[in-house]
Amino acid sequence: MPGVSGNQQDVDIDLGQLVRAIWRRRLRIFAATAVCVGLAFVAAKVLTPQYRSETRILIEPRAPAFAATAAASEPGTGPLLDELNIASQVQILQSADLIKQVIGKLKLYDLPEFDQANNASALSDILVALGLKKSPLDNAPEERVIDAFVERLQVYQVNTSRVIGINFTSRDPKLAAAVPNAIVDAYLAIQSGAKLDSNSEATRWLEPEIANLREKVTEAEKKVAEYRASSGLLPTGDTTTFPVRQLGDISAELARVRGEKANAEAKAKAVREALKSGRPTDMLPEVVGAESIQRLKTTESGLESQISDLSTSMLDGHPRMKSLRAQLADIRAQIKRETQKILASLENEARTADLREQQLVQQSNTLKANSARAGEDQVGLNALEREAAAQRQLLETYLSRYREAASRSDRNSSPADARVVSKAVLPIDPYFPKVVPIVIVAAVASLVLSSVFVMLAELFSGRALRPVNEVEMPANRQASTAGEPPRDGDPAVTPAMMEAAESDLHKEGSAISADGDGQEADEDYSIQSVADYLAEEEGRIVISVSPTGDNGSTAVVMLARMSADAGRRVILVDMTASACPTRLMADDREAAGITDLLCGEAAFAETIHGDRLSDAHVVPQGTSDVRRAMRGIDRLSLILDALSSAYDLVLVECGPADVASVSRLTRDKDIEVVLSMPVMDEELFVAAMTEFGEAGYDRLILMSGVRDDNAQGGLRAA
Repeated sequence: MPGVSGNQQDVDIDLGQLVRAIWRRRLRIFAATAVCVGLAFVAAKVLTPQYRSETRILIEPRAPAFAATAAASEPGTGPLLDELNIASQVQILQSADLIKQVIGKLKLYDLPEFDQANNASALSDILVALGLKKSPLDNAPEERVIDAFVERLQVYQVNTSRVIGINFTSRDPKLAAAVPNAIVDAYLAIQSGAKLDSNSEATRWLEPEIANLREKVTEAEKKVAEYRASSGLLPTGDTTTFPVRQLGDISAELARVRGEKANAEAKAKAVREALKSGRPTDMLPEVVGAESIQRLKTTESGLESQISDLSTSMLDGHPRMKSLRAQLADIRAQIKRETQKILASLENEARTADLREQQLVQQSNTLKANSARAGEDQVGLNALEREAAAQRQLLETYLSRYREAASRSDRNSSPADARVVSKAVLPIDPYFPKVVPIVIVAAVASLVLSSVFVMLAELFSGRALRPVNEVEMPANRQASTAGEPPRDGDPAVTPAMMEAAESDLHKEGSAISADGDGQEADEDYSIQSVADYLAEEEGRIVISVSPTGDNGSTAVVMLARMSADAGRRVILVDMTASACPTRLMADDREAAGITDLLCGEAAFAETIHGDRLSDAHVVPQGTSDVRRAMRGIDRLSLILDALSSAYDLVLVECGPADVASVSRLTRDKDIEVVLSMPVMDEELFVAAMTEFGEAGYDRLILMSGVRDDNAQGGLRAA
């Protein structure tokens, strides 16, 4: 556990010492555990056993099998089985009226278990004496019994189901089983009674309504009949009225007469044209079909046959031949006269059809006018019929509901919308106390508490704390580093090297006045002075260059930690080749860092890690290829700007970098550059000053050593 750096030394928890302390006091711990186990066993045996039993009911709509209508069995006709309905049934099972029924049925008033005045504990008496609790004797005996009953009763809905559980706890196992069953019986009786009340109220309300509706239906049907008779809208057996049906018949007859007329006119025209043109009429079907024409044609055919036979033996002037030709001419004249009669008959038929057509047209016009008036009367008739139909339908509905309600007037015909799925049975084992679980919990709790007490005693006494060097690597880090070879370019860091660096830093803290430049003793370039100087402004970005290598990087790490201990938000970006700041600050040497961020292989937040020994943060070197990361060095300025908006001080440790490398990193000549030289080397210092000055870097800060407690002085820019 790191302490606060300053004049006090950092300490850490010695886990080995804590384990050894617990082992040394194991007999005491086991003894305390045994005592607690014994007390828990005695208490579990002394406590009065409590028994619990449970009944479960299923909430579902139920109807008798002999329901008067099919509507009762249709889905959705029962109560809504949603969460609110189930919760409402849970509240009904806990209602005061139902509880009073159960208490009276089981005569719980006579049992001392339900008298809170006799069962009051010592703690309850103390709370009553202090006025923090109301005395049970202030309540009526009935209220005390109900309160005791409610404390032992638990009603709940089983998760994701319509099942409700009712359990009761009592000293008497028989009572623990009897109470849930009695509650369910009372609940089912209440639900069934509520249905009976609903049916009774329905029948009482429907009786006068049905009588009133019957009168309305009779009156409505009477109005329909009177209106139909007065309007002449006689029923025809279908949906049409009598005038409409008569108009249809006349229209059909008119079409037939017009057809006959056209047919007669066509036949007469054909006969007339044949007579006029002198063409033979024996080809016309109207002429050929006549019997008189057929007889005359037969006679004509016979005369022509005789003339043909006698022409072979007689001359034309023979009297016989003259007689036959005279008969033939007379027959043909008769045929023509008969044809004229047929034509006259056809013309008469056409005229008759024309007269019939005119009569039918007149009747049709008259019926059309009557039908229009009948349509207007039909509107009123339809309104009366709709009213009568509505009244009749409502009457039938009321009658159906009345018959259904009347059929359910018996208690057995109206079951409750719930059924028992499991009844409470006599419990054999007590619900409380459970001896074995109580003893096990007491043993584990006492063992843990005793061990915690021993560890706290060791911590507060300081025996479990050990001092920690601020720059010393942790034991696990040393172990992991000692077993693996250093990476190329990474010098191996050992505890001896860290101690040497610490000693050099303290030696150079206040003795810069002994150098060849004749500097006076009050000129202080220590890490503390640099930290104080950098604390004057927030959001600073400082480039640190360590010409002497890792000891300079170690001093920069101390600068970051001092600034963090002073309450500032500090982050150090490791841009060194040796990864010295990463080894000193990061828990994981392979953690994602600046090279991963520049290569785009890690997110910004993944590269920021906490320091092992302070509140400072560090961006490690990373594991990506350095050459590939340098291709994206242009992004570094954006990264530093983002860090400066979140931190008070951003330190970029570059190691023994030259001016060209720093220029490539910053591209800003006005940025502050810290020369970290714990061991003062005049040649390196002058060379660095000259190079940075020629490159245009005017804001150079020298940092060398750790200031002694009595040292005073200020910081000067080189």
